[in-house]
Amino acid sequence: MPVNRLAVRATNHCLTGCGIGEVLGMVLATWWGWGDAASIALAVALAFFFGYLLTLIPLFRSGLAVAAALPIALAADTLSIATMEFVDNAILLLRPGAMDACLGDLLFWGSLAIALAVAWGPTFLVNRALISRGQGPRSRACAPPSRGEARPRPYNYRRRAGRGSGSGVSTGSICARRCSNAGGRTRLSPRCS
Repeated sequence: MPVNRLAVRATNHCLTGCGIGEVLGMVLATWWGWGDAASIALAVALAFFFGYLLTLIPLFRSGLAVAAALPIALAADTLSIATMEFVDNAILLLRPGAMDACLGDLLFWGSLAIALAVAWGPTFLVNRALISRGQGPRSRACAPPSRGEARPRPYNYRRRAGRGSGSGVSTGSICARRCSNAGGRTRLSPRCS
């Protein structure tokens, strides 16, 4: 997949997590009557939380343990989320009245939408630079096989004990996972226990 296309996907992924956290943080802080610094702190914390969460969910589904998935998410998304949050909150602070607007004001919602849309551009550039160096969001995380590659067994494949007995006890574990390394080559890693 071309670098620009990967960067667009990574930036949209970042925008989703940051958008959820930013909007939720700003809504809660405005509703609670918090000041600017506390509002931004809550919004940034929730943006990082949801940004990492959206990266971790597929990693957990692929069978990675928390200890293995967390470093991947931190390495892949930290700079991307930080860039989006820096630009987004700078725009909110610079827009007159945006931080003082109420939840029912168009200025509140319009400012959030504009800030996130403008933050997309610099975040795309950061993601593009990282991906082209093999360090970005889509270069570290597990990815589905590309066209023409052999497909490994499904990630959630499990053998069942006592076929027909209805016990439903899982005796197997995830037997393979496909990961991309920095060079773009793939490998299958046995994960049977």
